[in-house]
Amino acid sequence: MQKNDKPFKSGFISIIGRPNVGKSTFINRMVGQKIAIMSDKPQTTRNKVQGIVTSKTSQMIFIDTPGVHKPKHRLGDFMLKVTRSTLSEVDVIMFMVNADEKIGTGDRFIMEWLQKSETPVFLVINKIDLVHPDQLLEIITTYSKELDFAEVVPISALNGNNIERLVETLESYLQEGPQYYAADQVTDHPERFIISEMIREKVLHATREEIPHSIAVAIESMEQDPSTEKTHIRATIIVERDSQKGIVIGKSGKLLKEIGTKARKDIEMLLGQKVYLELWVKVQKDWRNRPSRLKEFGFNEEDY
Repeated sequence: MQKNDKPFKSGFISIIGRPNVGKSTFINRMVGQKIAIMSDKPQTTRNKVQGIVTSKTSQMIFIDTPGVHKPKHRLGDFMLKVTRSTLSEVDVIMFMVNADEKIGTGDRFIMEWLQKSETPVFLVINKIDLVHPDQLLEIITTYSKELDFAEVVPISALNGNNIERLVETLESYLQEGPQYYAADQVTDHPERFIISEMIREKVLHATREEIPHSIAVAIESMEQDPSTEKTHIRATIIVERDSQKGIVIGKSGKLLKEIGTKARKDIEMLLGQKVYLELWVKVQKDWRNRPSRLKEFGFNEEDY
C-alpha cells in the first residue's frame, strides 16, 4: 500500500450568496446526504449549517449561510448577522451566484462586504446547466469587473458538473491542519436541529404566500421505544396567526397529515430506523420580532 506523503490540510469555507442560488443543494451533494433543507422560497436557510467533507488528504468544513436579503424583522436581522459573521472566521469564501439570473443589487451588496475581506474569495457560478456555455464568459466578465476574485469556477451543484475541480482548487488554498471532526461525521448539528429543519421544509413545500416565513419548528421530545425499536418524535409547528394555523392543519387535518408523512420519510432515512412523528400546530403572535422567542428557537442574537 502506497503511503500518502501529502500533508493533511483542513479549513473552513463559507458559502455566501443571494437566496435560491443553490447553496444548500451544494452542501448536500458534498456530504452525500441531506443536512440542509431545500426550497424555491427565499429565506429557507435561517441559521448556519455546517457540512463536513473528509478525504485522505483534507477535511473541509463548508458553512451554508442564510441568503442575503433586506431584513424586515428581528429574525431577518439575525440571519444577516449570521452570514456576515462567517466572513472573518473562514479560510476561503465561496460567493455563489446563479448563472441564469442577471447580476442584481443583492449581489453588489454582498460584493461590497467582500471588498473589505482579506480572505480569498471564489466566484462560484452555479446552475451552468441552465445556460449555454457561450454565455459563461459574459457572466464571468460582468462579476470580475466588480471584484478581483482569487478563482472563478462554474459548476452545477444539482448535476455535479465541475464539482471535482472546485474541490481540488479549494484544497489548494487550505493550510496544513488537524482533522477537527471524525471521518464519518457530516455535520456538527445535533439530530434534533436537522429533524426540525426537515419538518419545516415540508411545510414550506406545502404552503404559499406569507406562511413559509411565519413558521418555526420546535422538537418537544424524542424518545426510542425499546419494544418497537421506533423513535417517537413530538414536534410543534409555530405560526404567528390563527388563520395560519388553520391553513397548516388543512381541511380535516389533511395538510398536516401530508406534511407529517413526507417529513417522516426523510427522518427515517436520517436515523436509519422507523419513526412515529406526532405534529401539533401552535400560535405565537409576532414571534419573529420577540427576542425571547427567537432565542427559544435557536436564533440567539447574543452569539453574533
